[in-house]
Amino acid sequence: MADKKIKVTQTGSPIRRPIVQRQTLIGLGLNKMHKTVELEDTPAVRGMIRKVQHMVSVEE
Repeated sequence: MADKKIKVTQTGSPIRRPIVQRQTLIGLGLNKMHKTVELEDTPAVRGMIRKVQHMVSVEE
């Protein structure tokens, strides 16, 4: 499972969001709208994505 990659794109703004959600986006490597990063598909990354699922889109 760890050798799989997923693409995560930031689609929402962290303005007026709790600081924890902003920090989660930074932890995922996202800090600007429409930025895309490729991450390993691990349970930790999936949990972070779930926490900010309203601000990101995910491609398998």
